[in-house]
Amino acid sequence: MELLRFTTAGSVDDGKSTLIGRLLYDSKSIFEDQFEAIKASSEKRGEEYVNLALLTDGLRAEREQGITIDVAYRYFATPKRKFIIADTPGHIQYTRNMVTGASTANLAIILVDARHGVIEQTCRHAFIATLLQIPHLVICVNKMDLVNYSEEAFEKVKQDFEDFSAKLDIKDVRFIPISALKGDNVVKRSENTPWYDGPTLLYTLENVHIGSDHNHIDSRMPVQYVVRPQSTEYHDYRGYAGRIAGGIFKPGDDVMVLPSGFTSKIKSIDTMDGPIEEAFAPMSVTMTLEDDIDISRGDMIVKEHNHPEPTQDVELMVCWLNEKPLQLNGKYTIKHTSKDARCIVKEVRYKVDINTLHKIEDDKNIGLNDIGRIKIRTTQPLFTDKYNRNRVTGSVILIDEATNVTVGAGMVI
Repeated sequence: MELLRFTTAGSVDDGKSTLIGRLLYDSKSIFEDQFEAIKASSEKRGEEYVNLALLTDGLRAEREQGITIDVAYRYFATPKRKFIIADTPGHIQYTRNMVTGASTANLAIILVDARHGVIEQTCRHAFIATLLQIPHLVICVNKMDLVNYSEEAFEKVKQDFEDFSAKLDIKDVRFIPISALKGDNVVKRSENTPWYDGPTLLYTLENVHIGSDHNHIDSRMPVQYVVRPQSTEYHDYRGYAGRIAGGIFKPGDDVMVLPSGFTSKIKSIDTMDGPIEEAFAPMSVTMTLEDDIDISRGDMIVKEHNHPEPTQDVELMVCWLNEKPLQLNGKYTIKHTSKDARCIVKEVRYKVDINTLHKIEDDKNIGLNDIGRIKIRTTQPLFTDKYNRNRVTGSVILIDEATNVTVGAGMVI
C-alpha cells in the first residue's frame, strides 16, 4: 500500500488542527473513546461544538492558547492509501518546526482564511514548501462558511496566490474551498459550493500521483551497515545495507563505490522477504557485489557512468534551528546521508527576507528561524547532488560539536 506523507501549514487560527481532526473523524480513523474524550473536553471548556483540533494539539500550552507549537504527527489509512500527517505550527518563531515537519513530505496543505485572503504567512509557507522541494501544493481556502460560501472570495484567493507563486518553482498546485469546522469538501462533497466541481480534499490525497516524486534516474545508495552474519548457513555472506536514495538497481548492473572509485557488478539484492530483481527509491535493501571491495558505512554505491562528483566545498541554503546564531569560520559536525564529517563556515552570502523573498546582503547574521545562503568546506569529500534533483543526497544537517545539538538544516544548491 502506497504511503503519502503530507504537512499542513498556514497562519495562526487558519484551522490546521481542526482540518486534521475533521479528516480523521470523517474518514472514521479515530476511536469512539477518543471522540468522547475531546467531546467532554470541549464541553468543559464551554465550546458550542466538538473541538476536533484537540485531536492533534496535545500540549497543555497548545490547548490553552488554541495554537500549535510543536510538530504533531498523526497516522491514518483508507482502503487506497496510508498517510502520515505532520501538523506544523503557523507562528513565525516556529519556522524551524515547519521545516522539520515538511522535510520529508510529498504534499503540503496550505490553509488560507477565506476572510483574510493571501497574507504574509501564506507567502512564507509557500516559499518554505518550494525551498524544501515539496512536489505538490494544495491550497485549502478554509472558513468558507463565514463568507457564505462565496465563489468570489474563493476566486480572489486563487488569483492572488497564482500571482505570488509565479515567482516560485511550484510544479503542481490545486485549490479547494473547504470548511474544516462544518466538513465541507473535506471528505464529502458539499452542497453549499455548487459552483465548485473539483475533488474533495481526501479524494485529492488518495489520488495525487507520487510515483514520480523520487529521482529514478540518478542511482544512489548510501551504505548504512555491512552485513556479515558469519553463520554456518551464510558463512561467506557480505552484504551492504542501506536505503536507496535514487535510481533503479538490478542484479548484473555495473556499479562504482565512492569514494574509492572501485567498480564491480551487483550479485544480488536481498530484502526481508527474500531476493528481488529490481530495487528503487525509497526501498531499504542489502546488496552483494561480485568482487570483494573494502566498503564501510558512509560510502555510496552508484552507477559507473552516473555518479556525483565528490566535493569539499559545498554551497547551502540553510535554515537555522538554534538560539545561538551561525558563526562565521565556526566549526560544525556535518551529517550527509550516512556519512559524518566536520566542516567550517567559509562565507555567508546573504540572508533571505522570507516575507518579500528579497536577498539581504548587508545583514549576514543568521539566527534562529532565519534562512540564508552559506559556503562551507568539509574535512572529507561529500557525494552530493543538488537538492532540487535529489532531496536525500542534497540535504545535510549541521551539529554543534560541543553540545551535539542539531543547529542547521541545509539544502545543497
